[in-house]
Amino acid sequence: MPDGVSIALLTCDLRVHDNPVLHAAARDTATVPLFVLDDAVREAGFVPPNRAAFLADCLEDLDRSLRDRGGSLLVLAGDAVEQTARLADALGAARVHLAEGVSGFAQHREQRLRALLGPRLTIHQAVATTVAPGALLPGGRDHYAVFGAYHRRWLLAERRAPLPVPRKLTVPQLPWPGLEQAEVRARLAAAGRPAPGLLPGGESQGRRRLRSWVGSNAVAAYPELQDDLAADGTSRLSPYLHFGCVSATEAAHRATKEGSPGAEAFLRQLAWRDFHHQLLAARPDCARADYRPRQDHWRSAPAELEAWRAGRTGYPLVDAGMRQLLHEGWMHNRARMITASFLSKTLYLDWRAGAEHFLRHLVDGDVANNQLNWQWVAGTGTDTRPNRVLNPLRQADRFDPRGDYVRRWVPELAAVAGPAVHRPWELDAAERARLDYPEPLVALDAALTRFRLARGL
Repeated sequence: MPDGVSIALLTCDLRVHDNPVLHAAARDTATVPLFVLDDAVREAGFVPPNRAAFLADCLEDLDRSLRDRGGSLLVLAGDAVEQTARLADALGAARVHLAEGVSGFAQHREQRLRALLGPRLTIHQAVATTVAPGALLPGGRDHYAVFGAYHRRWLLAERRAPLPVPRKLTVPQLPWPGLEQAEVRARLAAAGRPAPGLLPGGESQGRRRLRSWVGSNAVAAYPELQDDLAADGTSRLSPYLHFGCVSATEAAHRATKEGSPGAEAFLRQLAWRDFHHQLLAARPDCARADYRPRQDHWRSAPAELEAWRAGRTGYPLVDAGMRQLLHEGWMHNRARMITASFLSKTLYLDWRAGAEHFLRHLVDGDVANNQLNWQWVAGTGTDTRPNRVLNPLRQADRFDPRGDYVRRWVPELAAVAGPAVHRPWELDAAERARLDYPEPLVALDAALTRFRLARGL
């Protein structure tokens, strides 16, 4: 029996492969892999139905993997800090291991744990990212504010090698039982009904998707297909990266070994993810506050906001993206940019309202990536062209030229042939009368003029 006990407090690192937290805890001691259904996270609205259902899959899959290695997952409910400290004291744990977080909530959790545990707490970096937040710094600043400069440094940065799976886990006798998996699933199901097309969660599913993506022609075709909305040529790994079912470090390692132009384009997306994490780590207030204020006086138009949420704006490409979100709990990245630009610049509504809607539905809803991508599009973030406006018709012509993506997600327009599906208002009156589809909320030219005036351009 190893001496001492360590707790691996798992948060967004729900995997056994390349997990520095679990690896360190299991190295020399008896190990308790712990996950806490945190009341504060639930009450803050960060576990809506889609992420709750995905999380239930993740926890069940992780427990199976740990049991295959002689361990198990202890799931508790309540305040994560109090539950962890209470368990550590009851076990006489020598060490509690935790992955570094970047949000204000995660940083506050670490501070509270440090106050209760002192030197027994070990924080591990680069668990959720490939390069640790703060590892790359420009001269005289605490973070990079421009992606291009960050990306150049990121490509040259040293990365740790992926860690092996613990072969055998030794679990001490626990002072009290955790929640059974059936109860965990029932508690998470109380969040509500998830999207009908939601992907299944868990490390097993994520690793299958990673192997398929990197080991097939899909990654080779990525540069040509990543913005093709109908082709759906993206990896769809983002939910598994968000929950830590897949290691970003391992994904980068595998893509680097593959070495194709497609792998380079995929690595660039991982770099964007690291970029946003390092920015939020340095500026946690950017989850709500403008990173670069533009003196915006956002409009209040509840009916327009609701039409956007429901996918009833009258612009088919925008509506297709919003309906994909409602059906799958996921949206193509190009569609995210188009729908976000339409809300924040064409309708000139506060980006925070859009970010909140995305966080409510996205299974990969991540504070760093969601909020800072929204700020980038809204022009309040790190975009070096903050006043660019994505015209949904031009975007449709470029990225859905045949209209297949729109017809997939807007069934009212399924019978409209060819690219005309993007401009239903140009159909003859008889055909338009047969469509149960709204007129455009706003004329694009008038909206562009309104936005430029609002920004003082």
